Amino acid sequence: MVTPKIISEFTRKTTVRATNTSIKPYTHAFSNFDLLSGRAPVTVFYAYAKPRVGDYSSMLSIIKTSLSKTLNHYFQFAGRIVSNPITNLPEILCHNQGVELIEVYAGIDLASLDFYDLKQSLDNLFVPLSDEAPLQVQVTSFTCGGFLLSWCIDHIAADATANNMFLVSWAQVARNEPISNYPDHQKLIFQPRSPSSYSPLLDQTFIKCTEEMFLNPPNTYDVSVKRLYFVEASDVVKLQELANKNGDQRTKLEAFSAYIWKLAATTLVESDTHCNMGWLVDGRARMMSKDVQNLVGNFVSMAVGKTSVEKLTQDSISEIANVAHEAISKVSNKQHFLELNDWIECHKPGMFLAKVLLGISGPAVIVTSARYFALDDMDIGFGPPVIGTVYSTIPRLGAAYVNPQPSPKGDGSLVVFAMLWPKLAEALEIDPNHVFKTITATQFPSKNLAKM
Repeated sequence: MVTPKIISEFTRKTTVRATNTSIKPYTHAFSNFDLLSGRAPVTVFYAYAKPRVGDYSSMLSIIKTSLSKTLNHYFQFAGRIVSNPITNLPEILCHNQGVELIEVYAGIDLASLDFYDLKQSLDNLFVPLSDEAPLQVQVTSFTCGGFLLSWCIDHIAADATANNMFLVSWAQVARNEPISNYPDHQKLIFQPRSPSSYSPLLDQTFIKCTEEMFLNPPNTYDVSVKRLYFVEASDVVKLQELANKNGDQRTKLEAFSAYIWKLAATTLVESDTHCNMGWLVDGRARMMSKDVQNLVGNFVSMAVGKTSVEKLTQDSISEIANVAHEAISKVSNKQHFLELNDWIECHKPGMFLAKVLLGISGPAVIVTSARYFALDDMDIGFGPPVIGTVYSTIPRLGAAYVNPQPSPKGDGSLVVFAMLWPKLAEALEIDPNHVFKTITATQFPSKNLAKM
């Protein structure tokens, strides 16, 4: 599918503030785990068909009104990120400066967008996030009456779990429903231990870095191809069956990772003898406490596996899934997160990232999961979106990035957003197993497709 030339036009910018004027200004400090996230912009978008009732103006009014009410509970998102002159650490000045809501008009039908080649179809649509704003919202309208609702959040303000909490709360407010999970902004649990203590694994995995290091990764692998794929539920089941072939019980994510890892190894230059894989691990469940489940901010670590190209090409999916399982198990525990908190405390001030993200440890693929972003949760009063996914407006990454999430069909199939180097994209697409399929309109539920 070739996307018609998109003639996009900026139409208006509005500042949306929290409605509760009794909230006194304050300064929101970031936790050590927030500092580990970097300052990367993270975009999430949902595509909505033309509303059956109401017009663009009424839809926009609901979005603005519900956003302003939701900001009462996520007040720091309406602030501005600044550097503390004493500690030199970033923080948010929460004076209800507001969230910028940007309106853009795209001169094509929504159904004409190429959801497979996202770089071609979307990169020029999104307005960049400013350096100081934690959050920015954009509404892109199309000639058919459909629209994209997107928000770009500075990663230092929220990880995927916290981002999803905000979005679900926003949709519930828009539908005039009570918020199901009230956010917790306290960071007392992130106090480092005294004395600090951490294992050598932390020095092996993480590094203090600069923004320049993040934005200008090594040029060996041009991770700039942006794709959206579809994976059948039956293929997910087959991969897990292969991973469990030797009697081990491996998760769908571990099986999915093993398949990608094995293919990635076949695309490397001859001088690269090893291939890395990383997995983002949420620490909330690892702390085994309900007190941290609704924390807003970042609470993730990175598990890293490194294996030789020879082993990856020769071993079975089951054997590679075992390597993934072992790497993830090392960080999927409370002790690891306590040590990581101490490690960051000992290396402040600065920005910190996993080495695997920067590409300095060699070629790598990061696999995460957007299982949080369910389409039905994002009904803002006009029905659920047709499709939605995380996205990155960053031109190029230091490691390939693969993010599977439940598809609109709700049958166990996946929609996968990926940033890849060209040969890896080609390997996934021409593999005889045809696990990664070009996404088309046939993968959308017919009831939603008919409205596009």
